[in-house]
Amino acid sequence: MTNATATPAALAAGSTRDQILGVARGLIETRSYLGFSFQDVADAVGIRKASLYHHFPTKEALGIAVIRQATQYFKDWDAARERKPKDALDSYFRMYRNTLRAGSGMCPAGSLAPGWDCINDELRQAVQELRHTQVLWLTGVLGALSPVGARKKGASVASQASYVFSVCQGALLASRMTGRVEDFDEAIAQLRSSLPG
Repeated sequence: MTNATATPAALAAGSTRDQILGVARGLIETRSYLGFSFQDVADAVGIRKASLYHHFPTKEALGIAVIRQATQYFKDWDAARERKPKDALDSYFRMYRNTLRAGSGMCPAGSLAPGWDCINDELRQAVQELRHTQVLWLTGVLGALSPVGARKKGASVASQASYVFSVCQGALLASRMTGRVEDFDEAIAQLRSSLPG
């Protein structure tokens, strides 16, 4: 994933739609989906609020675009280079730590969970798709790290992948609460010790 918090120079270089998406993602990651308004986005981009509606007719449409973009960024990140399974898993943890800014930010999908009952079905589906994409990827990586004969009895690779995703999301949340990236690192160190490879 690319860094979602756009710098002023990066904002100036992109299209208005890209600028809106970058600002919205940064606000979702730091304030949550329910913690910002269209006016906040318009002010940060430097356009009139009415101009936002030209690109996104509703806040939900904007949220869906942000989450779908995050899902595509993950797919692009995966396709960027071949990695051995252990290196791929290490890269995944670094992506959470550095790109999602452990200690100061949240995954855009994870930050929507607190307002789950306040968002529409299409936005929920976009969040679920991002989760599914990552869990499916983790299933492949963990499966390659742990041949069938070496797996713990009763623990499927898919359930282990869900566990890894959940710990990463929870570690981001905990480190956001404390503002300490070290809290993320400690949780991931414990997670690593429970994984094959």
